[in-house]
Amino acid sequence: MNFIISGKNIDVTPGLKSCIEQKLGKLERYFTPETEIIVTLSVEKERQKIEVTIPVKGHIIRSEQSSNDMYVSIDLVEEVIERQLRKYKNKLVARTQEGSNFKQEFFESEDTSSEDNEIKIIRTKRFGIKPMFPEDACIQMDLLGHDFYVFFNAETEEVNVVYKRKNGTFGLIEPEFQ
Repeated sequence: MNFIISGKNIDVTPGLKSCIEQKLGKLERYFTPETEIIVTLSVEKERQKIEVTIPVKGHIIRSEQSSNDMYVSIDLVEEVIERQLRKYKNKLVARTQEGSNFKQEFFESEDTSSEDNEIKIIRTKRFGIKPMFPEDACIQMDLLGHDFYVFFNAETEEVNVVYKRKNGTFGLIEPEFQ
């Protein structure tokens, strides 16, 4: 695995680098040697944040964790990445796709987790949508007490999603068909 480690507002010390390579190196058994793992460390106020991105055959396995200590953040991100890999493995096996970035042992290894990682849609909801502006959709989302709201944008005449961000602001997702 090839580690690409960079830092924003933080110097990547040899100790941090070795900790990252040791923790995320445990994932080496799943990936081919040429797989890239992109790690970005950053410090914002007193939050120590790590972002890990692993591009694999048309998908991205990504996690972002933050805490008051960078070493704790590294531990957290490693756990999340492993959980995502188990989900991705189940998806690949279920669809009988071949993941070119993965070693064969990844598919043959037993899943020792006790949690059910299979994706199951347990509820389908249908609702009528009427044209509205993004600001109106944010108000409607707050009234419903949801974290996101799907609506028909009156300006662009497309289906959009507004969502509440972690810092209390709002985001807008606009589709881009390719």
